[in-house]
Amino acid sequence: MKKSVRIAVGSSALAVILAACGSSSSSSSGSTQSSTASTNWAMETSAQAGGGMSALIAAAKKEGTLNVIALPPGWANYGELISTFEKKYGITINSQNPNGSSAQELAALKAEKGTSKEPDVVDVGPSFALLGAQQGLFSPYKVASWNQIPANSKDAAGNWYYDYGGYISIGYNADAFGSNPPTSFASLLQPQYKGAVALDGNPTSAGAAFGAVYAAALANGGSLSNIQPGLNYFKQLAAAGNYVPVQSSPAVIESGQIKVNIDWDYLNAAYAIATKGKVNWKVIVPAKGQYASYYAQAISANAPHPAAARLWEEFLYSAEGQNLYLKGLARPVLLPAMQAAGTVNSTYMSLLPSVSGTPQFPTQSQLSAAQTLVANQWTSITG
Repeated sequence: MKKSVRIAVGSSALAVILAACGSSSSSSSGSTQSSTASTNWAMETSAQAGGGMSALIAAAKKEGTLNVIALPPGWANYGELISTFEKKYGITINSQNPNGSSAQELAALKAEKGTSKEPDVVDVGPSFALLGAQQGLFSPYKVASWNQIPANSKDAAGNWYYDYGGYISIGYNADAFGSNPPTSFASLLQPQYKGAVALDGNPTSAGAAFGAVYAAALANGGSLSNIQPGLNYFKQLAAAGNYVPVQSSPAVIESGQIKVNIDWDYLNAAYAIATKGKVNWKVIVPAKGQYASYYAQAISANAPHPAAARLWEEFLYSAEGQNLYLKGLARPVLLPAMQAAGTVNSTYMSLLPSVSGTPQFPTQSQLSAAQTLVANQWTSITG
């Protein structure tokens, strides 16, 4: 599965701790002089090029349908994003294989090519975004907020663009460690953490656990080109008896089976909500070892509803859409720009640990080399 759905984080999960918070957004209206009937939206690379937002909205409403895939309702608040889009534009969203993987998304673009069932858009991991672009599966498009998306978070031609993600964090039971809570990867090597530290799966197959090894590498003199120090770190952690090969979840946190979890910050923040009143779960993003990973949006090169696909992207990259990602505890890619503009929902933002600096992302070659190294060494490291 691409996206864990153990925790449903959306409007319902946050209701117990959030007051009703409205989000305001404004949509720019472009020229309506161009006839939507004369515009081939499958070929347009921006709303402006097709006659403006009003023309795009009219064309999308005429299509009336949008096909999406691998979007669990409880992941990154996609349930509310989908329902809000449907109500806002009167367009029906067909959600296929909600628990599918990124690989299955690309496979669907090929298997359903040219049919009415083909996904109009995909939401895939970074390596699959690169692969899809290389295979010509995507249609270039640049949303109105394109210039606000960092250069390292998008394909220059517009084939794909990061939408949301998070940082590797350390979640911990604050009551278990008193005045000496974990503050860094190095601190987790202390004796008080014996039998306490877990990962979200196995790094040979789980993205969160792999990210933890990468973050540990960055915290111990490694780089995006050198993940070996991260493997060495976990070898130390395992030798000290601090690492336990237990899959993290609210249940094991509540049971006390684990007291520390190295995971994406949005998942650790979700655990804090899920265990509220039972465990005093806190979350930090270590200053040393900041590793981030984001998912990417892309439009199918053969989208059966090309206007609706482009309108969906405009919605996701509006302040309204980005704040809805944030409501689901995922960090939207436009967060820095929104903070500068004062359009970020501060209540939602307060649920995530603070982070400074700009995230850096490995290249495909760096990622492939790191994955190979982890696959070759992990079993021997943890026993």
